[in-house]
Amino acid sequence: MTDARYERFENLLFDRPAPQVLRVTLNKPEKRNALHEDMHIQLEEIWGVIDRDPSVRCTIITGAGKAFCAGGDVDAKQDPKTRDPLQQFSRDFRNAAALVQAFINARKPIVSAINGPAIGAGLVLALLADVPIAAKDAKLFDGHVRIGVAAGDHAALIWPLLCGMAKSKYYLMTNEPMTGEQAERNNLVALAVDADALEAKSIEVATRLAGAAPTALRMTKYVLNHWLRQNQAIFDLSLALELVGFTGAEADEAIAAQLEKRPARFIEDSEF
Repeated sequence: MTDARYERFENLLFDRPAPQVLRVTLNKPEKRNALHEDMHIQLEEIWGVIDRDPSVRCTIITGAGKAFCAGGDVDAKQDPKTRDPLQQFSRDFRNAAALVQAFINARKPIVSAINGPAIGAGLVLALLADVPIAAKDAKLFDGHVRIGVAAGDHAALIWPLLCGMAKSKYYLMTNEPMTGEQAERNNLVALAVDADALEAKSIEVATRLAGAAPTALRMTKYVLNHWLRQNQAIFDLSLALELVGFTGAEADEAIAAQLEKRPARFIEDSEF
């Protein structure tokens, strides 16, 4: 697709699969579409550009290749020793919050086509879409506690609202993955379909949204997302605790254990 509006978003692919529908594809399949800093920023900024594009009434977001989004790109993370800890915290907090707020505040409806693994920060893109649609065999996995940090990003903000507190605690605290089919049963996504039907279903739903009365639709989205805005304090606390966790020994041990394929050994009890 040739459109000057979108030329600077080099980590994203754009096409128009139906009238007034723009599809945004995360385009790092060799990294399972994991978010490095440039892609993270582009995903913050793209929604404002789409909101100003009069030819678009609905957006689909999906991933190139076999993954939707594998979360943050661990290989691209900056060594914390190279930056003042307070400045690193402030930067990470701003970036993570900006991505969540970009999805909540985007004026036009967003459909996510969850075509494969959606992990960690990838679940922000998958579950904060207005209509999440998953392939039945897609893997959804929060993963925060498994790497020794609190479930930040979007999880405490929206999971209890979608699937209730009991299910939220079970999946976020045990870090048990779920398939797209299970996610539909748990009300975490709107629909789950066979993998070979995902593209057609996402286009069908986006086309219906694009054909709806645009002001009424955007007002409906705005007021429903106020359930999320009024819980901003919960999101801020969960994100702050996640980022603090990355500085501690538990995260170091949890990540080392995964890399070495061994059980983690947490020696000190928590005083929290």
